[in-house]
Amino acid sequence: MTTTEFQTLLNAMLQSGEGVSDCLFLVGKPPLIERYGKLHALPMDAASATLQPAHTEAIAALLMNGNERLRSDLVTSGSCDTSYGLEDVARFRVNIYRQQGQIGIVMRQLQASIPTIESLGLPPIFSEIVREKNGIIFLTGSTGSGKTTTLAALLNELNQTQDIHVVTLEDPIEFVHPNARAAFSQRELGKDFFDFATGLRAALRQAPKAILIGEIRDRATMEIALTASETGHLVFSTLHTINAGQSINRILGLFTTDEEKQVRERLADTLRYVISQRLVSKIEGGRLLVTEIMGSSLRTRETLLYGEGENRTFQEIIEAGSTLGWHSFDQSLMSAFEENLISEETALLFSTHKNKMRRDLEMAKKLRSPADEEPSGLKIASF
Repeated sequence: MTTTEFQTLLNAMLQSGEGVSDCLFLVGKPPLIERYGKLHALPMDAASATLQPAHTEAIAALLMNGNERLRSDLVTSGSCDTSYGLEDVARFRVNIYRQQGQIGIVMRQLQASIPTIESLGLPPIFSEIVREKNGIIFLTGSTGSGKTTTLAALLNELNQTQDIHVVTLEDPIEFVHPNARAAFSQRELGKDFFDFATGLRAALRQAPKAILIGEIRDRATMEIALTASETGHLVFSTLHTINAGQSINRILGLFTTDEEKQVRERLADTLRYVISQRLVSKIEGGRLLVTEIMGSSLRTRETLLYGEGENRTFQEIIEAGSTLGWHSFDQSLMSAFEENLISEETALLFSTHKNKMRRDLEMAKKLRSPADEEPSGLKIASF
């Protein structure tokens, strides 16, 4: 398959309908498009409808473009990540992987424009978060929960409001930030640096005020990230965890038991926010972003130092911080239910404390006026 043929195919997939998020190439299947969470086959001539091993291997070779690191990752770990641009049309985050001895490819379409805090409908506290001058901010959530998009909106806010140098370390670069008030140096793993720890050490010598680390995957990177946050830098990074408590445990788990006390002290000094997010089904179709936000306070720092206890949990601290703009997932879900954005079933499914959520939902339903009641039999929309 030539580059021109592949780009023609990709264009056809993007133009096959609205809401295209992913393009998939799997042996034994026609090219697949995910639209609004459901897979659809691209209509093609019967003779060429099914992809063969030679097709996916040729597409993978085009996407890797002779990059030896990508080839090595694919051979040694079974998958590799890169990016791909269709000029003046779209950019993609690409994962190439082996399955049953054959090549599979998933291309996630990235937003054409840089998202903003307003366009994503993020809570007002996000505008305050980017005003921090130092420390570390974690954005957490499962794969596909929109962490990268939210981070792009935060960096865009920095770009529009502050005269600073921002260095990003990404795998791969997903949003290309134009220079506005801030100056951006965006570096990609495998092209501009070869591991996050080395790239982060170098970043400290590049006079940044803010640093984005695409993901902290090991102890060495976490160690340097904490050092950067202690030395006057504002550090943003992601973790594949579902809430604040799990995030802290994941960080501590990167270090030995003997080091735990010191790491807790460093976190108490440097942690500014833990933002967790999930995408849940909306009643009218599509998905809604719900967030949990924990900031830094005397109670937060005390719990970081001594750990959670019977009368001291991150959940309680977050829910007690509503006047500061903090909120838990359960509070966000209740808010969305009261606004008729999500169903009772969805609120309960994604809640942290289900018994308490059941009681709160019953109370909310009793307080609703008849005009506010939704028809019965609502189904949870597909992801």
